[in-house]
Amino acid sequence: MKFFRLIIDGVPRLGQADDDLVSGRLYPAGLDAFDVLDRPWTATEGEPLDFAAVELLPPVVAPTIRDFITFEQHTVGALRSVAAGKGIPSAWYDAPSFYFTNPHAVTGHNATVAMAPGTGQFDFELEVAAVIGADGYNLSVEEAGEHIAGYMILNDWSARDLQRGEMTVGLGPAKGKDTATSLGPVFVTKDELADVTSDGFLNLSMSVSVNGRVLATDSLANMAWTFAELVAYASRGTWVRRGDILGSGTSGGGCLAEFWGWYGAMTPPPLERGDVVSLTVERLGTLTNLVGRAAPVHEVPKARRRVYAPPLPFIPDA
Repeated sequence: MKFFRLIIDGVPRLGQADDDLVSGRLYPAGLDAFDVLDRPWTATEGEPLDFAAVELLPPVVAPTIRDFITFEQHTVGALRSVAAGKGIPSAWYDAPSFYFTNPHAVTGHNATVAMAPGTGQFDFELEVAAVIGADGYNLSVEEAGEHIAGYMILNDWSARDLQRGEMTVGLGPAKGKDTATSLGPVFVTKDELADVTSDGFLNLSMSVSVNGRVLATDSLANMAWTFAELVAYASRGTWVRRGDILGSGTSGGGCLAEFWGWYGAMTPPPLERGDVVSLTVERLGTLTNLVGRAAPVHEVPKARRRVYAPPLPFIPDA
């Protein structure tokens, strides 16, 4: 099945996408994708909707969004954009790293995405997200695969100048990342992708274009870990819940920062207001967004310097 969502008369409505991934029909009001997965319904209401003519919501409402970094080519290029000649740390190969991003800043297909306030280096990231279909705790890889309901395209919008400064502190990205994440246009259940799945990897072509010009292509099969492995790692000692999103990380060539890192120049240039970014993944459709004006920056003062000293030495009890 292939689900989409949009607002009709002020109410979120679920729909079933056609095989062309650019149109579909509505289900009865009040349903979400998981309702239909639990108990099949028929989408028959009204004339087919043309996705090009409407703004879609994210196909699911995500309680949490974990975003991984699993493409080695991207990792090398992105690190070079921060420090020339910087290599991948050995810890990257040991386990799939991720960060949590903001589930309250999610947009869908054809939505206008405001640039992060204060950025001069706004960027896209071409990714695929897995959708958790059933709660799970401390899952093995074999178990984890059964907890994936399906997949959709993810755009992890990034303010590179803000991110670059934040990550020197050691806590990871914050305001450089949480302005927007786009999901869609559809949520495709995993059974529809069985024929392109091999050893757990999805062999799907990916591409990104800005203002109609294709900048890069890759294959989702170039991930260093399978989605089941990502789910197992994410659930280690904790829960993944139904509706949670796990991003693949950016594909090779799937962001501007990677170009900047590989070639030492800011070309292609950062995104500007009015740019149109389209991410296309085979069998998942095309997710398109317009870059919009940033909100104003309301200044926060710099840290107040305090007088401090190390704590007193610890003296064990006699």
